[in-house]
Order: sequence, then structure tokens, then C-alpha cells
Amino acid sequence: MNLSSKYPRVRLLGVDVFALRMDTVLDIANEHIANRERLLIGVVNVAKIVNMRKNRELRASLEEADLVLVDGWPIVWLSRMLGNPLPERLAGIDIMYELLKQAHSNRYRVYFLGAEYSVLHRAIRTVQEDYPGIQIAGFRDGYFAENQERDVAESIEKSQPDILFVGISSPKKENFLRKWRNFMNVPVCHGVGGSFDILAGATKRAPFWIQKYGLEWLFRLMQEPRRMWKRYLVTNIIFIKLSLEAILRARLARLFRKSTCVTACNREKLSD
Repeated sequence: MNLSSKYPRVRLLGVDVFALRMDTVLDIANEHIANRERLLIGVVNVAKIVNMRKNRELRASLEEADLVLVDGWPIVWLSRMLGNPLPERLAGIDIMYELLKQAHSNRYRVYFLGAEYSVLHRAIRTVQEDYPGIQIAGFRDGYFAENQERDVAESIEKSQPDILFVGISSPKKENFLRKWRNFMNVPVCHGVGGSFDILAGATKRAPFWIQKYGLEWLFRLMQEPRRMWKRYLVTNIIFIKLSLEAILRARLARLFRKSTCVTACNREKLSD
């Protein structure tokens, strides 16, 4: 299914993202499961927007995703300032929770790949308690070497899941899905980063009001200051710079179009 010809997309800072709401994303996922067609869901946030400019593998993995969605309010706000507004933010973890609800209702088979084993085990227990209709196709921690990837992919392929959640950090999860998703033949693949930690209760997610104001990064920084401060400081500064440049170009382009239109109108009046 060619999604790009069926659904609207917006180009932001060199990335084509789909302008969709959550219910449409779920409809697309359910349709792919019903037809046993492959769907790779990719999400972009501020860090990915910045890092993919130098990381070719990360860029390639996002370009190969069937559905690229925006996980981050700053990118949604930028789309509005550029005159191509996205309808809403679609956080990777929110997509995961909505897919879990769908899996519970439809008794889908789900495979969980990622996190430490103890965290993953608690996440699986939470899923079994909260979504009893889900069939656990299998699970494996995310600590494996590159030469073990084939064994991991074979295990997933043999378990025949309807949905695969990959709870591994970037760019490892994107690269794994790019290399093995066709081999695994799973209808819906979704990289969810550190979402298993939240599902297991090992990490807290920011309250809704913090998410609403685009400060989820600050909440996470407060939880892991030593590990996250440099990443957020560097990526946020670069993103602000890229955004200001994009806004300036857009405004100059609008002024040029307006000036061209006024000149053309004046010529028409003189010719009359």
C-alpha cells in the first residue's frame, strides 16, 4: 500500500512527515494486520531531526519507514509557524499504548524486543494484567551484539507476531528494523525507545501538563541529569538554529511571492 499517495505529508527540516491523527494511524495499522502487509512506523523528535543530518544510517532508516510521524511538540509548533500545520503530536509511547489497546480487543500476537531483562519481564507482566486479550508471541532483552541480530530476527519470524515493539535506543533500533523487517515479515513494526521502562514502572513519564508545554525533555533531564544534559543542550540549540533559519526562509519566500504578485498586478493596470 502506497501511503504517501493516500495521506497528506508535510516537509519539515528535510524530513517528510505524515499529517495524521491517532485514529487514522490505528486504522492503517489494523488494515495492514488484516491484509498481512508490512508497515514500519517511524517517529521523529528534536534529537532525531538534528542527529540524522550527520548520521546517514539513521536518515536512511527513517526514509525507509512507511509512516513517519512527529513525536515532539516543538516540531508541531514549527509546522504551524511555517504555514503547514500538523494536526497533533503522535508520541511513540502513545502509539504503543493505543496499539496495545487494539491488540487486546482483537487478540493480536505481540512480540517485545528491548530493555534489560528485569525491566522487560515487569513490562510483560504489566501487559498481561492490563491487556489480557493480547497473545504474547515472545520477548527478548535488547542487549545483543550485531553478530546475534540474525538469531534475534529468526526468533521473531518464527513466532509470527502481528505487532513488534522494539524498545532499543536510537539509532540501533532503526538500523535493526531497516536490516531485518522484511525478513521478519511482521505486519506492524514500531520502535518505542525507552517506553518499556515506563510500561514496567522503572521510569516515570512526565505529567500531561508538562507534555502539553513541550517540556518532557526537561522532566527526563531531571531524572537522568548526568546522562542527558549534553544531549539536550546540544540538540536543542541546533534545533532552535535550524528552526529560525527555516522560519526566516519561509517569510522571505512569502514576501517575494507578495512582491511578485504586486508587480504583476501593477503591470496589468498599466497595460489597461
